[in-house]
Amino acid sequence: MCSVEKRGNIFILTLKSDDNNDEHRLNPTLIATIRSAIADIKSQSISDPQTPFALITTATGKFFSNGFDLKWAQSQSGKFLTHLHQMVDSFKPLVADLVSLLMPTIAAINGHAAAGGFALALAHDYVVMRKDKGVLYMSEVDIGMTFPEYFNVLFREKVGWKWRREIMMRGMKLKGEDGVKMGVVDEVVVGINGDEVLEKGLKLGEELLKKKWNGEVYCEIRKGLYPDLCNELGLIRKNVIVPRL
Repeated sequence: MCSVEKRGNIFILTLKSDDNNDEHRLNPTLIATIRSAIADIKSQSISDPQTPFALITTATGKFFSNGFDLKWAQSQSGKFLTHLHQMVDSFKPLVADLVSLLMPTIAAINGHAAAGGFALALAHDYVVMRKDKGVLYMSEVDIGMTFPEYFNVLFREKVGWKWRREIMMRGMKLKGEDGVKMGVVDEVVVGINGDEVLEKGLKLGEELLKKKWNGEVYCEIRKGLYPDLCNELGLIRKNVIVPRL
């Protein structure tokens, strides 16, 4: 499950634990819930195009997200691969939702982000992370799975080739400072609990809002930075001019 809170012009989307999913694993229900929340956020931004907004995605507990819910797939009447592909296919539009959102996006990583959880964070414009706890980890090579093509393109366009090799072919577990060195994490935060990460995300969000960027222009510039990813996600790029002078 997830919730959305608004502080000023910053939306805070929080993945919340329940009795069956305290690792925020990406099963169809959670993916659909996140997409619904983002759709509502996008609708609000479209209805007020003169106002700048920002999005922060964070989570409660020890995990940002532990990736796809393999236990859920295994529990579905012996059709593991069918349901695994269902999750992979349903997560792709969520990545597209973030890439096409009309505002800056920030992942405030409070704990571990593995596999699809790592990809979820990387789909944001900025990543802030705890220094003391949590790792980023692409587990596929260790558990015996290849990557969906949109994962390959996402990492190819956002991470340098040497670091992709370490992350995707060696399954390297990155702490916050490793992520900064590799260009995956923008800033690490020292603190007693995960609240400091959210506060850092809010501070960054406030700095970005001061620019008063047009959301549609910002979004199309983002798309231009990742043309292969947009092609893979089926996103159409367009020219937008909103003079500010």
